Amino acid sequence: MASEVGLDGTYPPLDVLKPVAEGVWIVDSGPLHALGLTLPIRMTVVRLSSGDLWLHSPTRFTEELRAQLGQQGRITHLIAPDIAHWSFLQDWQRNCPKILTWAAPGLRERRQVQKAGIRIDYVLSDTSPPEWAGELEQIIVRGLGFNEVDFFHHPSRTLIITDLVQNLETERLPAFTRIMARLNGIAAPRGRAPIYLRLAVKANKPDAARAATRLVERRPERVILSHGRWFERDGTEALKRSLDWLIS
Repeated sequence: MASEVGLDGTYPPLDVLKPVAEGVWIVDSGPLHALGLTLPIRMTVVRLSSGDLWLHSPTRFTEELRAQLGQQGRITHLIAPDIAHWSFLQDWQRNCPKILTWAAPGLRERRQVQKAGIRIDYVLSDTSPPEWAGELEQIIVRGLGFNEVDFFHHPSRTLIITDLVQNLETERLPAFTRIMARLNGIAAPRGRAPIYLRLAVKANKPDAARAATRLVERRPERVILSHGRWFERDGTEALKRSLDWLIS
């Protein structure tokens, strides 16, 4: 095992565009520190046919990253896909004043979000808006006090999800996070949702299982996750394994 020094779960280089497929990039960032855990985080960027850029689960804003994005298209849409992924919204709103913010159901009502003065322009639903209909299909997985909007990019056959699957590589993590990742069932290569989230989703299992089945039925070639090693190939089979707790 490598030395504990510098183990933070992240995937350098950080805060830069990394190509995934035609018109699709990721931005690795972090680490985030929550409840004593050290977590990597990832943003996904899609260039729509209009030339607009669509930023999923925004990571920290930097001027250098904005310049890189500007070389690829117009920074237009900011996506907050569940109730937990909103921490960096305000920085992007402040520095890109024309950007539109789309949020999962329930985020606007969170007290922390209201107190922070986060602007929510639109609430996402099961129907893709005209801005990206035909390119990005959206499917909501609903649980008890939890909604996650997942997206399938048809041109590249890429599925983009948030917390429904976390796949942390333990050799990259500090000791406490490593232990908790194993206990929570979110350790690579068979990462799943953390236990608390599985319980919340199972409270609405029939509806959530139907939504998860739709995700698998899209037969993605790759699955981009917000936390941990994403599924760069064999996406459908990897997704089935990670969702066996919901659609076994």
